[in-house]
Amino acid sequence: MKRCSRCVLPETFPGIEFDDDGVCTVCRNARSRERLDATKKKYRKRFEKLLMERRGGGVYDCLMAYSGGKDSTYTMLLLKEQYGLSILALTFDNGFVSPAAMDNIRSVAEVLNVDLMVFKPSFDLLKKIFRRAVDSDMYSRKTLERASTICTSCMGIIKFVTLRMAIESGIPFITYGWSPGQAPTEASIFKNNPPMIRSMQAALLEPIREAAGPEVERYFLTDEHLAREDRFPHNISPLAFHDYDEAKIIKSIATLGWVKPDDTDPNSTNCLLNAFGIQVHRARFQFHPYAFELANLVREGHMERAEAIARLETVEDEKVVRRVRARLELE
Repeated sequence: MKRCSRCVLPETFPGIEFDDDGVCTVCRNARSRERLDATKKKYRKRFEKLLMERRGGGVYDCLMAYSGGKDSTYTMLLLKEQYGLSILALTFDNGFVSPAAMDNIRSVAEVLNVDLMVFKPSFDLLKKIFRRAVDSDMYSRKTLERASTICTSCMGIIKFVTLRMAIESGIPFITYGWSPGQAPTEASIFKNNPPMIRSMQAALLEPIREAAGPEVERYFLTDEHLAREDRFPHNISPLAFHDYDEAKIIKSIATLGWVKPDDTDPNSTNCLLNAFGIQVHRARFQFHPYAFELANLVREGHMERAEAIARLETVEDEKVVRRVRARLELE
């Protein structure tokens, strides 16, 4: 498979074109490292200004969407130690969290003295959604350029569960552990607003409700929530405007007792379902759902190109995939 000679986007990625040197259109249009650094500095200052304005206004300063993976763990460490925030960590248990990751979640929350809630939706509902994601795109093709249908479903539900909780509890910030490859700096800080959220919710809720029934509506916002614009939080992705180095991140979080799971795929440090989602996505679209993220990490100098290619070309562990298929009753 032909890949960009500068990043790792493959020739099968939607809309991709290469010049005579094999460089893709995304790389040719990318900003300079100097401009990127200046943008990150600007957003760090913006975040610090927001903290001065809004922290201390609720029971917690922020609601952390905590997966237990390396990036969300490091984000929580950063928020606690560098910024001294009062944090409520919310973990989404989709029924496929690695046992080692769950151990990490509990131990890290205890070491950091962070309140922890584990949110476990009805597995019967999740199973219906995941089964539908196997043979249906469910979401727009543009959305599926950056994540598999299965991951988009999980991430979508947790985004609205955290937003609903933040509105109800008056928590001013929702924080995510997105890597710089997932969250561009310009999107790392934004204020939720009812018109935007209403549109986003419709795009996500309609296909999920079609797959699992009206019971899923309890994970989303009501008209009453949407009417409380004064309580809408900011979404913050701190790793998009802080230094990002995987080796340093893993070394830092090891001091919290975090241990890398040995039963997940190379692109996840918390979820067993991820390997199956990747396999389904590659079969349907002929490109890896992490290609866009890893290409960004390479382009911005956070990852070596050879490492990114190795992750993209690693074949999913069939033992894990079979376990997932059996639990979803897909055999």
